[in-house]
Amino acid sequence: MTSLVLRGVRPYGEDPTDLEITDGVIAAIGSDVDTGGAEVRDAGGLVALPGFVDLHTHLREPGREDTETIDTGSAAAALGGYTAVFAMANTDPVADNAVIVEHVWRRGREVGLVDVHPVGAVTVGLNGEQLAELGTMARSQARVRMFSDDGRCVADPLLMRRALEYSTALDVVVAQHAEEPRLTVGAQAHEGEQAARLGLAGWPAVAEESIVARDCLLARHTGARLHICHVSTAGTAEILRWAKAQGIQVSAEVTPHHLLLDDERLSTYDPVNKVNPPLRTAADTKVLREALAEGVLDCVATDHAPHAPQDKDCEWSGARPGMLGLQTALAVVVRTMVEPGLLDWRGVARVLSERPAEIAGLPDQGRPIDVGEPATLTLVDPDARWTVRGAELASIAANTPYEGMELPGRVVTTLLRGRVTAHDGEVHA
Repeated sequence: MTSLVLRGVRPYGEDPTDLEITDGVIAAIGSDVDTGGAEVRDAGGLVALPGFVDLHTHLREPGREDTETIDTGSAAAALGGYTAVFAMANTDPVADNAVIVEHVWRRGREVGLVDVHPVGAVTVGLNGEQLAELGTMARSQARVRMFSDDGRCVADPLLMRRALEYSTALDVVVAQHAEEPRLTVGAQAHEGEQAARLGLAGWPAVAEESIVARDCLLARHTGARLHICHVSTAGTAEILRWAKAQGIQVSAEVTPHHLLLDDERLSTYDPVNKVNPPLRTAADTKVLREALAEGVLDCVATDHAPHAPQDKDCEWSGARPGMLGLQTALAVVVRTMVEPGLLDWRGVARVLSERPAEIAGLPDQGRPIDVGEPATLTLVDPDARWTVRGAELASIAANTPYEGMELPGRVVTTLLRGRVTAHDGEVHA
């Protein structure tokens, strides 16, 4: 048996204790843990949380290995405290069949730093015209549990209804990128005062909200589970509050950048701030934080979107939307939710680990820190402050909107089923 003792760790930020891990499982918790023969690590002052789960990651493999690979994306995830990530389907070729999702799944297992779960496309080629092979992907070795055309909306209501109907039989989740495309033609920024002043074509909040309302009603009609990607507007939060009150099975995520940043950032025309959905107003940001604390928004998902320099270091209109997020997510949550008192550390565990694992149906992730549970953990230094440098992040790309920003809270160690995958800024394959 292999044993590791974490000395003086604080589960959920509570009283210090010792935690013994044996063969990947939490074997004992308390001040009288037997350390004989075990490796002992000083974890004094560190907060222990269940390993983080990201429902929304772009790993770019296959097809855009110049911007990210499963190796580099997994490294970024482990360094950010993640133990499971869901790799979106908008690769090249698109992950709309069993061959591609099994490739992603196998590559994740080969790298071994985090559990990589492929997301299957809802429609063939993400074209929104014909349903993809949902059943084949769900029954493949990869056991796909989530389907999404993220990057594009499943705009056809009949097609979305059929996808939801199939999802109930397969016991899977359909995740929607909510954007009515006819309302966002040529859109470059949130439709509002800032876009008007800068001369940028507007992306109206109603383009998101109308699809969310429609799909909540479709979910009620079909009895399906619906997940809403990257919620960005106060109006969407209100629709979700209503839908949940009706008993509709809908969950929703918010990104770190929509919790912290707003459209005032666009004044420099720096394309690093271009994202889809766009940065909204400070008023939207405030409502999103409150909705996350309340549970109307279920979890934080990074929408980690690496891009090559030529796709970001250009004029605004030609730049690709997207931002890095895996290594900065915890720190942004600390800044926006913990420091203002909206969430305590148990709340952080809820939004970064427990709820995303529950939404995705992962039985061995997001588990309580308790004897007999998998030792899949993230250890955080709550007092640390660090400065973000894109070139120092593990991703191939460097398109972080937090460049030069000092952020609170730092992931020190990540353990996947008792095995250290990252520690003090280095990965352990």
